[in-house]
Amino acid sequence: MSQHKGKIAGVIVILLIIFYAIAVYWSTEPSRFDVVESAKEQAQLRNETMVTGYITTSTLITVANTLLDKPGGYLSNDVIPPSIIMDDMPAWEYGALEMVRDLSLSMRKDFSRSQSQSTEHEALKKAQPQFNISSEAWAWPSAEGEYQKGIDYLIVYRTQMAHQHERDSQFYARADNLRSWLKEAEKRLGSLSQRLSASVGQDKVNTDLAGNSSNKQATLAPLQQQVRTPWLDIDDVFYESRGATWALLHFLQAVEYDFNDVLEKKNARVSLQQIIRELEATQETVWSPLILNGNGFGYVANHSLVMANYISRANAALIELSELLAQG
Repeated sequence: MSQHKGKIAGVIVILLIIFYAIAVYWSTEPSRFDVVESAKEQAQLRNETMVTGYITTSTLITVANTLLDKPGGYLSNDVIPPSIIMDDMPAWEYGALEMVRDLSLSMRKDFSRSQSQSTEHEALKKAQPQFNISSEAWAWPSAEGEYQKGIDYLIVYRTQMAHQHERDSQFYARADNLRSWLKEAEKRLGSLSQRLSASVGQDKVNTDLAGNSSNKQATLAPLQQQVRTPWLDIDDVFYESRGATWALLHFLQAVEYDFNDVLEKKNARVSLQQIIRELEATQETVWSPLILNGNGFGYVANHSLVMANYISRANAALIELSELLAQG
């Protein structure tokens, strides 16, 4: 009996070691890629012309594909070990997914339309909702299946856009279109920065109605409150930020090429490059095996506050870039 129990214990230990090794491998974050070279490869493979918007659309497709094709595939909706007990990579996936959702929406309602009264592109109209299914959906329809459909519709749009005779499939690289999407990115970064900063807790003064004494809100809120990210969520917020900034970094690099003339006319290229530089810093290697949460100027590092610093600076630069684009 004791030998039988010993064998069972040995099998359990071996399984735990195997699961741990798999989890470590699956937790490896995807590498960055060259958006221009990636788009060129896809254009050559499909014998398509790299027209305006091709790089941005291809980058959106590649980022979305990365969620499905990276080591371990898409993990957020897995219900079996070891992925069911993993939280860092699913958080990374969710951050990147949110950026994919924002850009696909902007592609549908802004980039592909000449004006507010123009019709939506049929493929983008079908693609954008596919990315909005719950990131944790695992039964029919599954998240992976719906996201793949969205990617397939994006490929249809890109192919039609690259075809010179498809007059109804366009990508309009205009300052107002770009500014509209950047505003969405600002909100994402602003939210992430606040959640990261709350890792150590902070007393927040209510500024919701600041600016006009006649402003109102639905229900009363305290004038001051303590905001703190739960201890078990600190690493999740950190990796969600890593995923979001990884995706946004590539999108901005693509925008730098497709909106080249707009940025040059507004003298805004340098501003965009500075944002890209700040986001590149968010992707530096994390050497610590744990996401540390030291206080202030204490002995232990606080990875969340370091990340919040880079994101806040990128967000401030995004706001300045939006103002530049709004100027005549």
